[in-house]
Amino acid sequence: MSLDNASDHTPPHWARPGPGSVTVYSQGTAQDIAVTDHGGGKLQLAAPASPLSLAALLAACEALTSHAAEEVLVLLKREDFASLEQELLSTGAASLLDGSWLAVFPEMLWQVPDLWLAQPPRSYPQAQVAGPHGSHPLRPPKPSGLLYHRRIPWLQQTFSLRALDPAADLELFHAWMNDTRVAAFFEESGTLEYHRNYLSRMQTDPHMMPVLGCLDGRPFCYFELYWARENRIGAHYPAGDWDRGWHVLVGDPEARGADYVTTWLPSLMHYMFLAEPRTQALVGEPAASHTQQLRNLTRSGFAAVKEFDFAHKRATLVRLEREHFFQARLWSRPSPADPGRPLQLSPFAQLNPGETR
Repeated sequence: MSLDNASDHTPPHWARPGPGSVTVYSQGTAQDIAVTDHGGGKLQLAAPASPLSLAALLAACEALTSHAAEEVLVLLKREDFASLEQELLSTGAASLLDGSWLAVFPEMLWQVPDLWLAQPPRSYPQAQVAGPHGSHPLRPPKPSGLLYHRRIPWLQQTFSLRALDPAADLELFHAWMNDTRVAAFFEESGTLEYHRNYLSRMQTDPHMMPVLGCLDGRPFCYFELYWARENRIGAHYPAGDWDRGWHVLVGDPEARGADYVTTWLPSLMHYMFLAEPRTQALVGEPAASHTQQLRNLTRSGFAAVKEFDFAHKRATLVRLEREHFFQARLWSRPSPADPGRPLQLSPFAQLNPGETR
């Protein structure tokens, strides 16, 4: 399956940065907004010629912070965005920097789900139930349809996640699972009926969720998301109540390489952190012998915690913490010139709750 000439599935609000401006595309209209570079990573978004919705403004800020090696801070003059200030502050998308300026910190902006989640998260009540490795929270019902979308600047395509449909996606799943390359590590090749039953078990298991990853609406990879407490991995480390893990297979052979890994891997992590704000860590258990996957995970912010044994493989426990993902801006595949330099444009460095501003 070629990923060329894919149909357009762009989000309703997105933006593209250019020299000295950012173009915001919102509900079929486009508007250029001037950007002033104040140096040191500080970018001022000018007052728009036409009123912007909150979603359109957030899209402009996303574009300015989505793919940058060094730190970025988006500045908004309060008088220019007075009509949106209350919403910006109440959602945490912006913070009051001083009497004249609002600051959009990427670390906070990228935790606001509005731009990326097709279905806003709800705070599902927490109640403990018995599980195979002790108690765990009763899991919320699994969503269906479109889950997440994000415009990828280095591919100029939209990456999206949608819940797998056991009927409509069965033949695609069957073909991928029987691909020789996939079967060698996923080990779930079989008949169409076997895969129908496999997906049926996935759908009825409260702790598992099958998901397809797509580029411009076309599936190219498959994920199994799971809650770690009741998964087999829960027997090997003290999983938090809302820790989540995942398995992956890339079904499309044309969608391999760094540009694709740095698309689906951080976007999937971003989705899982947004979908459940109580999730503080994401885990995985790749084979200890899978050196390429371990390198990809390490480059994407995961720490190798330990090796341990399942009945079928020796595995490496890897873990990514929420705070690290957002502070290090791991969605943007940054490569800072001086990774040992303290952050200069973070809320910790710029905001002092002890002072009146």
